[in-house]
Amino acid sequence: MSVEAEIDAPTRREKWLAALGLRPREQPRVAAGLRVYTVGDIHGCNAVLARLHEKIEADAAGFSGEKMIVYLGDYVDRGPDSRGVIERLIGAVPEGFKARFVRGNHDAAVLEFLENAESYRAWRGFGAPETLVSYGVRPPLFDSLDKFEEARTAFAAALPPAHLAFLRRLEMTVSYGDYVFVHAGVRPGIPMARQSEQDLLWIRDEFLMSGARHEKIVVHGHSPVSAPQRLHNRIALDTGVYATGVLSCAVLESTHCRFIQAGID
Repeated sequence: MSVEAEIDAPTRREKWLAALGLRPREQPRVAAGLRVYTVGDIHGCNAVLARLHEKIEADAAGFSGEKMIVYLGDYVDRGPDSRGVIERLIGAVPEGFKARFVRGNHDAAVLEFLENAESYRAWRGFGAPETLVSYGVRPPLFDSLDKFEEARTAFAAALPPAHLAFLRRLEMTVSYGDYVFVHAGVRPGIPMARQSEQDLLWIRDEFLMSGARHEKIVVHGHSPVSAPQRLHNRIALDTGVYATGVLSCAVLESTHCRFIQAGID
């Protein structure tokens, strides 16, 4: 099913303040002349990513300023074509865009497996088999360190050098204006400069349930939502594309935020 959505609605907090006759704090913004498109977790869904790229290119066609696209990580696992996703991101981001790539916990798991075959025990439960198959590698059938090592060796041989370089250069955080882009979230009360890699890749409840204002508005994926969410302290963009077929993108320009989605028929 093809899905399109564009939303530029006030947050619940903004509505609440307006009802009380109060003005919210100054709205978060990105620099004048800059438009930032931010793509949620892709998880090996290359066909949906291609459609979202088409929608992003069409949306940006009349914009004459600087166009940036930020991907929030988890390029691999669960979906059918992790290899195709990375190949596309290396060579075919939307025309006229500069791109930044955040590291997700699934991407980190690939690198960990290449260093330590035994880590497959953890990785296999959240997408390893699909990623290996996309590179033509047979997943281990048995819980055996020897079999894990065989798969690791085969995967290392099958992984193109450009794909390995892409995974190694992924960034933990990206920042534009009043927004910081991370994969999972941040630990409330901890300065951005002191956030741990573990939290940036994996945090859930402590971040999701917090109403605290962070140094910047946190734009994140990692924790699936039924539709993109814009709250007073964060924007959530993981719409579980591997299960729903819907991939989401936030568009940030000046003080405005809206969403674009793409799906498959």
